[in-house]
Amino acid sequence: MKVGINASFLRKPGTGIGQVSVNFLKKLIEKERASKGVSKTQYFLYLEEDFPNKLLGGRLPRNFKKRIFLPAWKRDDLIRKIWWEKFCLPGKIRRDGCDFFFSLYQSPTIICQNDNTKHLMLVHDLIPKLFPQYLSNWRKKLYWKLTEKGIGGADKIWTVSKRSEKDLIAHLKIAAEKIATNYIDVDEIFRQKVSKAESQRVLKKYGLKKGYIYTGGGLEVRKNAEGTMRAYKMLVDYNQNRSVKLKEVPSLVVSGKLLPQLAPLVTDVEVLAKSLKLKKEVKLLGFVPQEDLPALYHNASMFVYPSFYEGFGLPVLEALSQGIPTLTSKKSSLPEVGNDAVLYANPDDVEDIALTMRNILLNDSLRKALQERGLGRSQKFSWDSFVDRFLNIVREKEKSLKKGKKRSKRN
Repeated sequence: MKVGINASFLRKPGTGIGQVSVNFLKKLIEKERASKGVSKTQYFLYLEEDFPNKLLGGRLPRNFKKRIFLPAWKRDDLIRKIWWEKFCLPGKIRRDGCDFFFSLYQSPTIICQNDNTKHLMLVHDLIPKLFPQYLSNWRKKLYWKLTEKGIGGADKIWTVSKRSEKDLIAHLKIAAEKIATNYIDVDEIFRQKVSKAESQRVLKKYGLKKGYIYTGGGLEVRKNAEGTMRAYKMLVDYNQNRSVKLKEVPSLVVSGKLLPQLAPLVTDVEVLAKSLKLKKEVKLLGFVPQEDLPALYHNASMFVYPSFYEGFGLPVLEALSQGIPTLTSKKSSLPEVGNDAVLYANPDDVEDIALTMRNILLNDSLRKALQERGLGRSQKFSWDSFVDRFLNIVREKEKSLKKGKKRSKRN
């Protein structure tokens, strides 16, 4: 049995798809090692660049092979991406004789039906379809058009949420029986208890005082950092004018790489903080490496993430995994992640966000309840179950191949 996997995003482990790729493969490798040679499956990891062995927990098992290649056009842009995914990759899959192929993200890759290779594609979201502003030039429009064809051409589609499943049916007219939801999980680093020493290191590194309000997960406009900052401004003003006051309004900590050149797709939080006269109250951290994030969540009084749209919502699950009271929105997939373990606010209503933040800060018993529920809710998500479902599909394909060989021998 030969299984191919598009592992291209291992070169971008800091992205959402990169995290999914890393954690899926780490768990798959862990299960293959535990089989102690019982598994006869060969895995081919298709890559545009090599990656350090430590990324996946050490040297690859013998039944895992890297396939690193680029087209003639080597510049890292959409032209190369289309060429690699649509033309080069199917040829490599064919030459390796893969019986099964897994695309770890939505792409233009289409496997020729004559190859008899079953193609499973993981679709994270339909952001370019729902937010046309992301398709700002002909290259992006072409890539998305080809991606829609790739999604439609897959034998089976997995999504990371029921919301994305519904979007596929409603907007791409994909048959419901072709789609299944398989929830992803966070990196194991977010499951580990943060030590005092680690907390002190991160707080010192960023010049923070424990108990701040934290918002992160990117500065794209759809993630609503602007709504959070405007709500925070309202929270500060409320505290000056209300009879029931907070002893102190915690500072607002914002992480995320500031790329003003990508406006209007991203929020320029620096300009916004200045216009709201919050330069002293708001701390902008810029890009925060993965290893610092657990402590950043852990030392916050709450996590605020009133996003307009998510395919899943990893930042919310990261916060819950650290037992941090979380405020998010009821839009898209976020209620699937948070369930009753979070508080919800209308992302279009700044006052609602502000009042919900204030409620969390004023109510000790509510914070404690959210912490307990959050930790419990986070346990509902597991890379073990995700990978087990994947292996079940691989085994089904393997059984059908064996049956086919027996029939051919009889004939």
